[in-house]
Amino acid sequence: MPKGYIIGHITVKDPEAYKEYVEKDTPILQSLGARFIVRGGQSTVMEGSVHDRHVVIEFPSYAEALAAYNDPDYQVVAEIRRASAESTILVVEGAE
Repeated sequence: MPKGYIIGHITVKDPEAYKEYVEKDTPILQSLGARFIVRGGQSTVMEGSVHDRHVVIEFPSYAEALAAYNDPDYQVVAEIRRASAESTILVVEGAE
């Protein structure tokens, strides 16, 4: 079964509030099976335009990635991200 991923492209507008989001979302997502593959760090845009920060979170399956994103506890914390950053969030299925 292919793994599932939550991929986020984010431009932080309020760093202090975003820091609170990261502190709160991490234990919730990890309890739901998350493994952070990419979380910020150095990046270079080779083509096109994107947000400033990139996050890739791996889950055992696509269904578990969807469930984690839709988890009520995560959605409460996600409001902090929505208020402190512009973001594009995707849930995708990995290759077998």
